[in-house]
Amino acid sequence: MSVAYGIEVKPKDDVYIQTAERGVYPLTVAAVPGSFLVDLLPILKYVPAWFPGAGFQTKARQWKRLATDMIELPYAEAKKNIAEGTCPPCFTSMCFEKMNSGTSDDAYREDIIQGAAGTMYAAGSDTTISGVASCILGLLERPDVFKQARADLDRVVKKGHLPDFDDEASLPFITAIVKEVLRWRDIVPIAVPRYLENDDQYKGYRLPAGSIVIPNAWAMLHDESVYPEPFEFKPERFMKDGKINPETRDPAHACWGFGRRICPGRYVGFAALWVSIASIIHVFDIEKERDEQGKPLELSHEYVSGIVWCVYSIVS
Repeated sequence: MSVAYGIEVKPKDDVYIQTAERGVYPLTVAAVPGSFLVDLLPILKYVPAWFPGAGFQTKARQWKRLATDMIELPYAEAKKNIAEGTCPPCFTSMCFEKMNSGTSDDAYREDIIQGAAGTMYAAGSDTTISGVASCILGLLERPDVFKQARADLDRVVKKGHLPDFDDEASLPFITAIVKEVLRWRDIVPIAVPRYLENDDQYKGYRLPAGSIVIPNAWAMLHDESVYPEPFEFKPERFMKDGKINPETRDPAHACWGFGRRICPGRYVGFAALWVSIASIIHVFDIEKERDEQGKPLELSHEYVSGIVWCVYSIVS
């Protein structure tokens, strides 16, 4: 919120957070291929809402209002703050400066600025939460990884400070943890569907124009020939001689999407996940609950599925 709009959120019951939560949920549901019959029978978009199988139209109208509020409300607040001269530096304020400078670049039209800022926040909130939650789950199962990461942070980060981006070069094991989180529990396991504009061929199969192709990022990131023991949380697979191992395939080849539709915020997303995970490990102890004899209790966990995959609960 602060990066996109220069708005500091309240610790509790923040109106913009609540608006975003209401707006993001429909997107995560609707983006899953096959969620609605109209995905398979596009002709249904032309029939009345009362027609059998067309109930999605009523739901779409309701969800559109939620998504519109999510984009328009914080933007209106940022625009007001910019006009009053009280908006701190942020994406929206920087774009306004460019727009008001007389640029002819269409990227700085107000409607595009509004949409880009909304996408930046909406796409970055639940995905970061998903990555952090999966990391905590992995660290609970691998206390040795947590111990090594904490030791590295204690060695590098100044006393009384939190990790920042300047520390990343000195903390390759934290980077390895983030890479493993993105591989082990890919945040968007079934990538965004693609629509073929032209005929294509793949391994002898003809794919006619108009076909919908759904990349299976999960399978790519759990390929045993590339990542031995792919279902184990092993950040060390990305390390060699105390540095990031360039021979291990970076999960970025699949976890951020592909081609011209690759996530435009992937660098910001990685940085946000890195500093969040580094700060949590630096500040908090992460360990399993113990029984009366002091033995660690086994965990069970549950993920909630949508276009974004996220830990719903972790219980002993």
